[in-house]
Amino acid sequence: MIPKEFNYVAPSTLDEALAALRDGGDDAKALAGGHSLIPMMKLRLAAPTMLVDLRRINELRRVDTHNGNIEIGSMVTYRTLLNDESIQAACSLLSECAASIGDSQVRSRGTIGGSLAHADPAADLPAAILALDATLLTTAGEIPAADFFTDLFTTSLEPGQIVTGVRVARSSGKSGSAYVKIRNKASHYALVGAAAVLSLDNDSTCNNASIGITGAASKAFRLSAVEDALKGTRLSDQDIEAALGNVGGLDVDWMEDLFGSADYRKHLTGVVTRRAIDTAKSRM
Repeated sequence: MIPKEFNYVAPSTLDEALAALRDGGDDAKALAGGHSLIPMMKLRLAAPTMLVDLRRINELRRVDTHNGNIEIGSMVTYRTLLNDESIQAACSLLSECAASIGDSQVRSRGTIGGSLAHADPAADLPAAILALDATLLTTAGEIPAADFFTDLFTTSLEPGQIVTGVRVARSSGKSGSAYVKIRNKASHYALVGAAAVLSLDNDSTCNNASIGITGAASKAFRLSAVEDALKGTRLSDQDIEAALGNVGGLDVDWMEDLFGSADYRKHLTGVVTRRAIDTAKSRM
């Protein structure tokens, strides 16, 4: 199908982009990589009257490391997440996650900010962002990742606001991370995906465990009960199995569709989480 008629601008500064979104009203949309918005427009599931293309705004492509953090601009592509040495060194989980997204063409055009703002319930990056306890940088201020994803394709962004970047603390000490997913073979989206970040004290006791889940519900979420059960343990097989026993009792509205029942996704959550924990542990 063909999208409805719309206006198009490609500003070169963030201020110009914000002004264009204001002028376009509630039906204006920011355009990042376009892999999600353009297909929706072709199917008439979205009909913005104004597209504000962010690709010419250089400040949104930054990758900066300072004060123990790394800041990644919202227009940084998946390919850059995968190949940039500073990102690999500071936060290998984002690189690993990016490697699992789509195909080469998608990774060349898709952006971290576009993915997070779109909030697809089966997208990969939200799980990693949650597990990393990242901070979303927006034109309205900073938003903790835990508060950013609110519902199906919905975030805490207001109309006219733009994600400008992501801030993540650099990995340090005895820590390991991993992203594991069972993917839909056609779309490569996650039926269920798990991102795990683990760290140990000097006595090899787990002092932090963060696990983000995608594909299992209407939005990405943290496995807080499993995280809490892992803390203070030595991450033995028995410790991990005991912690995963909390998955069955989670208050989650498990997703159900043509690709998997709610019970199947609940089962997969335990499977991929175990694999992610084991892999993260092996990397410490």
